[in-house]
Amino acid sequence: MGASATGAVTPPLGRVYSALALQVLISAGTYLAAKRAMTELSPFTVVLWRFLVCGAAFVTLLALTPGPKLPPRSAWTRVVLLGLMGGPVNQTLFFSGLSRSTAAHAALFYALTPLGVYVASLVLGRERASTRTTAGILTALAGVVVLLLGRGLASARGTLEGDLLILAAVVAWVVYTTEGKPLASEHGALRATAWTMTVATALQLPLVPFVLEPSAVWAASALAKGSIVYLGLMTSVVAYLLWYYALSKVPASRVAIFSNLQPAVTALVAWLFLEEALHWELALGGALVLVGVRLTQGAPVKAAPVVVRAG
Repeated sequence: MGASATGAVTPPLGRVYSALALQVLISAGTYLAAKRAMTELSPFTVVLWRFLVCGAAFVTLLALTPGPKLPPRSAWTRVVLLGLMGGPVNQTLFFSGLSRSTAAHAALFYALTPLGVYVASLVLGRERASTRTTAGILTALAGVVVLLLGRGLASARGTLEGDLLILAAVVAWVVYTTEGKPLASEHGALRATAWTMTVATALQLPLVPFVLEPSAVWAASALAKGSIVYLGLMTSVVAYLLWYYALSKVPASRVAIFSNLQPAVTALVAWLFLEEALHWELALGGALVLVGVRLTQGAPVKAAPVVVRAG
């Protein structure tokens, strides 16, 4: 850790970027796992089982971790809001939209996350406007558009209904990111993530009699079951922990920009495991995304001014 020119202590950015790189790799597999699971099970059943798995994991982590097991009374409102946004709202909208649209469309809409987080942070007064940050976010977004157009976005038409559901899921994720930063900064990534995801699981429990479908899940293929376990443990536990860890260390806009790397990483994963062809758009789009990420990370942190009222 080092000190800035203003005397403020800077976080160990190497660890933060390593955590975000791993988070991007895990999240890139989320699209593939979700699509695979929904070939045999309904979106609502996949979402429910995903949260049952992650909820059990987080309850176990809280039980084994020294310190408070429940949020303080002052944090409950925020925890419930984040559990609602990051769980039932975000995931139900995402899976329902993905079942009606395409992974390419979903990736494109989620590429709007950094812009949404940046605007929300400005509106909430948690960050100050930065020309370099804005340029980085827009450059990365342009790279995602180039990449997805190169992969046939124009011909991979999703339904309007599916696209609108995915867009609404992105809005919920923006809220989860911007409102989650204060909680993660104050209580740490583990507790912030565990509390919010445990609440998210609890909010899903009323659906158990209607969408649990244990016989259908038991009859599903090993690959479908494995996809649910991946979504429940890798995406909802490991990736969410890494996301909130980064949020506890650096501004939300710098964390969110890494989500623009996911389409490029997904394309590389598809090339490695699905033998999809690589095109020049991957190189150009990926380069633009990397330039955008570098611009955003290199921008000076401009915290919003603190207003002191006379007593």
